[in-house]
Amino acid sequence: MARTIIENIVIEQYKDQSYFTFCKYTTIRFFEILYFEKGSGVIRINGKIVSYTPNSIFVFVPDDIYIVEADTASTVTTIKFLKSFFRGDVSQNANLPVNDWFRKIEGVLNSESHQLREMQFENNSDKSHLTSLINMVATENEKKQSFDIFIIQNSLSVILHLIARNIQFLNADMTTKVVESSKIQQIINYIHTNIYNSDVLSTKSLADEFHMADNYISEYFKKHTDVSLKKYILNYKLKLVETRLKYTDLQFSEIAMELGFTDSSHLNKTFQTYKGVTIGAYKASLS
Repeated sequence: MARTIIENIVIEQYKDQSYFTFCKYTTIRFFEILYFEKGSGVIRINGKIVSYTPNSIFVFVPDDIYIVEADTASTVTTIKFLKSFFRGDVSQNANLPVNDWFRKIEGVLNSESHQLREMQFENNSDKSHLTSLINMVATENEKKQSFDIFIIQNSLSVILHLIARNIQFLNADMTTKVVESSKIQQIINYIHTNIYNSDVLSTKSLADEFHMADNYISEYFKKHTDVSLKKYILNYKLKLVETRLKYTDLQFSEIAMELGFTDSSHLNKTFQTYKGVTIGAYKASLS
């Protein structure tokens, strides 16, 4: 049974079923977590097919289209953030860390290499923690009037954090050579994780973090990616600007402040230089 305990977040659980109707939210879904506690079958995702088994976890982003075809009776929990959750001023959600949640989700939005949306984990403990938290949210959701909103909110925060840190941040549209070095991947992941903290992304700070000489880390990064370190950081920031313009109603000045630009004018000039269009024109084109 679908419920929206938090406005514009839909929580559903289906037990021992072979047919599912939860895809009806596709047109208004922004981000979705799908957890198969038991059962087996396939999911057709954007024209491709991937199998699911017990404890499979998938994430879906805007415009993903999927259909679940169960081979055996399946128990599924789904948590959907609808598009309107990150837009406008919903009084019920005023005390939620909405922007922090968006920052975690955007890692998935910008992970072009994550084509089939099935979660992979660095270790089994992360997966175990995530499934336990999803079950906790589903259990609280079923309690009707006795649910504990504090548990649900905090569980959702940790769920999104666990998903964010297990998403690999390789961007397929980045003009690079094949990345073979795990050190490069570590640097890229570190940049993405700390993109809102400019102080730790200076050449010196990055060199210290990865035990490399200041003048060598830039050379090393460009050698393996064909992109300079500074340009990669700027390109990723501009990608996040696009994501915010597309999916949120943040003011340009708010976006500029978040991503370390001097002001909205500085952001606009930089965006126009690299994207060929002003942020206002880009925003207008989305509608």
